[in-house]
Amino acid sequence: MLQNLNALMAPALMDRLVLVVNHVLAAEPQAVARLLPHQGRVLRLDLMQLPRLLPAPPQLAFRVTPAGLVEWCRDPVDADLRVRLDAANPAALAFQALGGQTPAVVIEGDANLAADVDWLLKNLRWDVADDLQRLFGPAAAHELHRLGTGLAQALRTALNSVRQGADMAANRMRSR
Repeated sequence: MLQNLNALMAPALMDRLVLVVNHVLAAEPQAVARLLPHQGRVLRLDLMQLPRLLPAPPQLAFRVTPAGLVEWCRDPVDADLRVRLDAANPAALAFQALGGQTPAVVIEGDANLAADVDWLLKNLRWDVADDLQRLFGPAAAHELHRLGTGLAQALRTALNSVRQGADMAANRMRSR
């Protein structure tokens, strides 16, 4: 039953993810300009060592479109650039991402595409405040953004405390 639910939900989630990524890309002309020369090339993210308890994700492969955006490749394809990520501990990956840290990855393939994807990851930001303003108006957007920023900061602080506590406990165990 879980596999059937995953088979139904995964494509819809991937379609939404691509919409968000393309929204962020389209808002930054330099990002689109960096992707245009890579039209037709495919970037694939491989989650390695994912725990068996979790449902297998769909193929995480994305083709650069003629517009300099991306589209999800639903069917298996050869990748021009493969990014392998150790996903043995998804919770630790989430903590890293929420803490603003970039996880260790193994990259294989086209060096130019890799350099431009690296630039995108380092420089592209979603202007949430601007999108909120378009949806709710300036006053409500300001308050929603302030609330969201405060919650995100509190979550980062809590995650750092948990990480420091775990590190201290691990150090105590090693010193025994």
